[in-house]
Amino acid sequence: MEKFIIKGGNPLKGDITVSGAKNSAVALIPAAIMADSPVVIEGVPEIDDVFALIEILKDFNVDVAFNDHVMRIDPTNMKNIPMPDGKIQSLRASYYFMGALLGKYGEGVVGLPGGCNLGPRPMDLHLKGFEALGAEVSNELGAMHLTTNGNGLTGTEVYLDVVSVGATINIMLAASRAKGTTVIENAAREPEIIDIAMLLNKMGAKIKGVGTSTIRIEGVDSMHGASHQQIPDRIEAGTYIAAAAALGQGVTVHNVIAEHIESFLAKLREMGVKMDVNDDSIYIHPNDGQLKVVDIKTAPYPGFATDLQQPITPLLLSATGSGKLEDTIYPKRVKHVPELVRMGANIDENNDQITFSGPNQLTGATVTASDLRAGAGLVIAALMAEGETELYGAGNILRGYDHIDEKLSALGADIQLVQYDDSTVN
Repeated sequence: MEKFIIKGGNPLKGDITVSGAKNSAVALIPAAIMADSPVVIEGVPEIDDVFALIEILKDFNVDVAFNDHVMRIDPTNMKNIPMPDGKIQSLRASYYFMGALLGKYGEGVVGLPGGCNLGPRPMDLHLKGFEALGAEVSNELGAMHLTTNGNGLTGTEVYLDVVSVGATINIMLAASRAKGTTVIENAAREPEIIDIAMLLNKMGAKIKGVGTSTIRIEGVDSMHGASHQQIPDRIEAGTYIAAAAALGQGVTVHNVIAEHIESFLAKLREMGVKMDVNDDSIYIHPNDGQLKVVDIKTAPYPGFATDLQQPITPLLLSATGSGKLEDTIYPKRVKHVPELVRMGANIDENNDQITFSGPNQLTGATVTASDLRAGAGLVIAALMAEGETELYGAGNILRGYDHIDEKLSALGADIQLVQYDDSTVN
């Protein structure tokens, strides 16, 4: 088991570079198996979710090489074996194998996915899309059995009752190899969806309209290898920008597409954070101690990202005033609140709405990262706190942040990743 030991109070100064987008990588990798020859993806983050996907690919007899953030995936000798449990259940994004296998083979057996516990995240929209394309879907002993009975998929119109990134991508994957044209209405518009579509189009797919609410996919008979540079991680960028705004003495965050986090940057400006936005970097000026509280309500892209709700919370706690946080995407994304209370924060959660007031001087404590983005928020809180924080559940953070301890240490943070024996923890 792993935990972070963080001694707070050190100012952050210097340069930090954002890695490739976690939420792109976990879909690009399953998408690559739809090709009949090697696919190369550059900029892949070195995170636990990526390593878990590599192990799943190997079980499918896919040849994988991963060095220096470049992944080569060769599905030439792939075997479509059932994957009802085990590794396939270790992360949420394993559900993208459903769309990829349905598109390529017309059938597949995939265990129900795992990932962070953020409350109900039903897959009904994914399954609705697959069934509309002609697949039969059944849940047998916790695994999804998908088949077209040898008939393949047929293009159709799919309306998503709720904007869903996962369902949009999964249906797009399956429809890429369907017969005829598929139209996805009320599709999600996130940058990661554009990224996945770019790779699929390079592989021979015919997808138009990504980035809008209507996506048109003309199915193709086969797909081939390609090379692709994935986009930088907008959530990682926002996390480091929030840390720099709280503790920075002049920090430049590199490899950022500012357009992807415009709603986040707008809230920081409203708080009084001073930034210089350049073509591919953002310089955060030293904190002058005059920040003011803002209210935040998450929304589908281009609104304020749910994944940045928890990382921005410690920064809000340092500001003057009272405010509230409302997550309309994952209302149960509140598990960082009791941990922040342990650190002395004036923050509360009632019926999934977070209220707080500040400024707060946090104090080091023993806390636990219940999920990926809660963990990122607690890292920032620990950096801001007086004294030492023991942050358990580091594995949840390493699922999505590429060498976070090394990157923050280079800015001057006192953060160490420590191994421990969980049998000694009560």
